[in-house]
Amino acid sequence: MATISPSDSSLSDLPSSSPFNFADGAMLLVDKPLEWTSFDVVKKMRGLTRVKKIGHAGTLDPLATGLLVLCTGKMTKQIERFQGMEKAYEGALVLGKTTPSIDLETDFDSEQPTDHIKIEQLETVRQKFVGLISQIPPQYSAIKVDGRRVYKSARQGKKVEIKPREVQITTFDFTEITLPEVRFSVVCSKGTYIRSLVRDIGQELGVGAYLKELRRTRIGHLHVNDARTIADWTSTLKPTEE
Repeated sequence: MATISPSDSSLSDLPSSSPFNFADGAMLLVDKPLEWTSFDVVKKMRGLTRVKKIGHAGTLDPLATGLLVLCTGKMTKQIERFQGMEKAYEGALVLGKTTPSIDLETDFDSEQPTDHIKIEQLETVRQKFVGLISQIPPQYSAIKVDGRRVYKSARQGKKVEIKPREVQITTFDFTEITLPEVRFSVVCSKGTYIRSLVRDIGQELGVGAYLKELRRTRIGHLHVNDARTIADWTSTLKPTEE
């Protein structure tokens, strides 16, 4: 089994007709582009590697970018292990506005003034979300309730009761504050929803908030700096008809 990244000499100079047997098992590091779903990436890589057995370790929302770990062939048995690793993200939230999806997938549905928000208030709220916390996943998420993806119900205007879950926020820092926008970095456990974190911060401050951008930078010891873009993969491996 192999880990494939730009720094891996086993792939860096491969011609498009490479005989590398992805079916034997490989871990592929992809820098997911904006507006692609995680399945879009899987579908693309199936065509490029000519292997049908591919899965990803941890979904990224379409409006998030960054590290997506894909496993092929026999390596797919390791997906659960990668999914259990801690994740690191960088992003930006905006206070004073909300959307049903908590990001820019849906239109704004409320707006509140933020002129009264002080840096000290932000710090107090930030500290509440470090450690073991309880959060409710977004209505627009891929989790299943009674066998149905909840985002499908949300897109039909139906609200589903979702049970809270405990997640671990190892570190959570505000890296730049230019109100109403706040840039942040977070390291968290499996199952953490950054959109839920943003929503709950907005609720704590009484003004609402939405996630403007999000990038996953790390899964366990694997870093996005070691990942290839879709363009990189396409230029390295000969695509087949999808």
